[in-house]
Amino acid sequence: MIAEWRWIRADLRARRTQVALTVLAVAGIVAALVTAATLLEEGTNPWRGLFTRGHGAHVWIHTKDTPDTAALRSLGADLAGPYGSAPATLTGNGRKVPVALQEAPATPPEIATPLLTEGRWLDRSDPDGVVVERSFAQALGLRPGSPFTVTGLSGATHALFVKGVAESGDQGFYPEWTPGLAWTLRETLTRVEPAPGRREHVTGLRLADPGDTTLVVQRAVTVLAGQVQRVSTWREARASMELDNRLLGLLLALFGGAGLVGAALALANATGGRVLGQLRDLATLKSLGFTGPQISRMLLAEHGLLGLLGIAGGLTAGHLITIAALRVPPSPAQLGAIALGTILTVLVAVWLPAWRGGRTTPIPATPALPPHGRLSRLARLALLVRLPPALVLGTRDAFTRRVPAALTSVGLAIPMMMITIGLGCWATLDDFTKNPERVGQAAALVVRPGEMTAGEAERRAAADPDVAAVYPGVELDALVPWQTRTVRTRALGTSATPYPFHVVEGRMFRERYEAVAGQGLLDLLSVRVGDRVRLTVGGTPLIVHIVGRVLEPEQDGEVLSLGLDTLAAKDAVPPHFYSLVLRDGADPGEVRARLLARDLEVALAVNPADRLAVIRVIIVALVVVLALIGLANLLTASALGLRDHVRDLAVLQAMGLTPRQVMATLVTGTGLLAVLGVLAGAAAGALLSTALIDLEGHGSGMGAGIGRAPAPAALAAAVLIAVGAALLVALIPARRAARARVPVTAG
Repeated sequence: MIAEWRWIRADLRARRTQVALTVLAVAGIVAALVTAATLLEEGTNPWRGLFTRGHGAHVWIHTKDTPDTAALRSLGADLAGPYGSAPATLTGNGRKVPVALQEAPATPPEIATPLLTEGRWLDRSDPDGVVVERSFAQALGLRPGSPFTVTGLSGATHALFVKGVAESGDQGFYPEWTPGLAWTLRETLTRVEPAPGRREHVTGLRLADPGDTTLVVQRAVTVLAGQVQRVSTWREARASMELDNRLLGLLLALFGGAGLVGAALALANATGGRVLGQLRDLATLKSLGFTGPQISRMLLAEHGLLGLLGIAGGLTAGHLITIAALRVPPSPAQLGAIALGTILTVLVAVWLPAWRGGRTTPIPATPALPPHGRLSRLARLALLVRLPPALVLGTRDAFTRRVPAALTSVGLAIPMMMITIGLGCWATLDDFTKNPERVGQAAALVVRPGEMTAGEAERRAAADPDVAAVYPGVELDALVPWQTRTVRTRALGTSATPYPFHVVEGRMFRERYEAVAGQGLLDLLSVRVGDRVRLTVGGTPLIVHIVGRVLEPEQDGEVLSLGLDTLAAKDAVPPHFYSLVLRDGADPGEVRARLLARDLEVALAVNPADRLAVIRVIIVALVVVLALIGLANLLTASALGLRDHVRDLAVLQAMGLTPRQVMATLVTGTGLLAVLGVLAGAAAGALLSTALIDLEGHGSGMGAGIGRAPAPAALAAAVLIAVGAALLVALIPARRAARARVPVTAG
């Protein structure tokens, strides 16, 4: 055993660069898998952690009057509330932002407990203090002590202040989930909104079994007999919080899984190359008394050790990354599963070469000559087109050993394919940024009337010379029959002059009671373009004909868009906001500044690409990891090629080939495999990238049609860089070997 470990240690010291690259490649892949698993695993989703720590409510019921709590308790649920709630407008620093004030007791409740992160909780000694939901506070730059001036529906202004900042798993993050949320004492809420008719009551139900959510909502709506205005469930809050994480997590999982296959091929190739290069040493060991199983165990232990070192480093790096970037540590179960799966992959990758090494015959003088046979078709083609002899010889050498050659090309094709898919993701984000109208954001600005009349706000907005069109809009929650939940209904423009949605299937609505929908809504209702659906908007039944599908980034695509004239007059007038489409070349920031000077409430539209900007950083990091895998494969292929043809070097030199020609022969042999792998990977990635992105878009609710192929210039640059790097890696050892004087010895 001691002799075995000494041999392993000596061999590892002799090839430190290759050892470091192998360990780094495995560590990078494992770190990517850990990060992906942390993002995807429901138990470590931000919603899950918040909901669990805060004992969140599975169902929130909004009613106009105080509900019958005894009837709700009879459903087998624990209650949070009922709490009073009222809409208000947060003013200050030239902005007006809608906010929902919700009553909360001075002692944090046991159910649906806001989790304080900064400052202190509500205190009756400070009746003007409020606690603000964290994502809302971050968006507005609020901290404990910041002024919180609100205006109620009566027009009265009240100077409050931020007493604390808290997280909650009972609603999604702002601004995806609007309006912003702030908790206040009952007396403060009554002071801001004294009229009972302008307040509503919210009641939370915490269920023993979350699977009973649909049934409990149905029974609650029946028990309350028409009092229910809208209902939200834990599923909606979870979907809102995990949207971006799911997109990012699936991308990481795709990269990590493909990278793991590439790393396994690199390990198998490296192990096979080392075994071929050590045949004399292994034969000597056998002649000294080592058995075949001992040698196999030795090789398995040596190369398995490299994999284990990479796994340990990757688990550590992944743990640190998730804590630093996501504030969520991976669970022990995740780490164990990833470690076990990677260990098995590594062992399988190195087992076959180790087994072949154990079958070495105990004849130390026998040289390991490369196999001989007929010329490959590519080598024959090189002869036919009369390429220089050095290139013909290199083309012949590339496929001397077919299995290592295939492993090298495939090991490069997989990383290149994933890099190309990453470029497709990058191109898709660029398209979102340059053409926001494709994802329903033709309007760069949104204006709300605030204290002025809707007509006056429209006139002031339309008076700006850079405003091309003004579309009145209303957003309401609609009850969906048999789904026992609400969906977002957006009325924007009219049937005659609709908002310029980008329709990817079907057509735009042109008449009353026609609508377009996001993929998420079509999936939720199990309908297709051309079907009719029945909803209840503001208590009014509404049957609409879905005539088109649009790319919808909001609410997981569960949005129905129609003309303002389709709604009942009580719901459509006055408009809640106006969407402004600007003229080409207009600067949204400058237009917003001019409109703010006219006392309008103006907000910039949030592009989905801004929320997914972190994907660009992840793509760059993963490209580095994949490049390491390809580099390890190339070094192995170069070393194997040199070992196979070390005897040929003396023959080539004796034939009169110059060192440069000898070097060209060696570089051609390795470079040809690299070029084939890079081109095959780039072609496969270009074909798959759009389909994979559209598949993910369909799964996230936004819908297919978002995917973009990599830009031709970017793809060409990536291929040239990859091929250039491959040739450079092959050139360094080839140059050294070509200039060395190799003596000719008898076999």
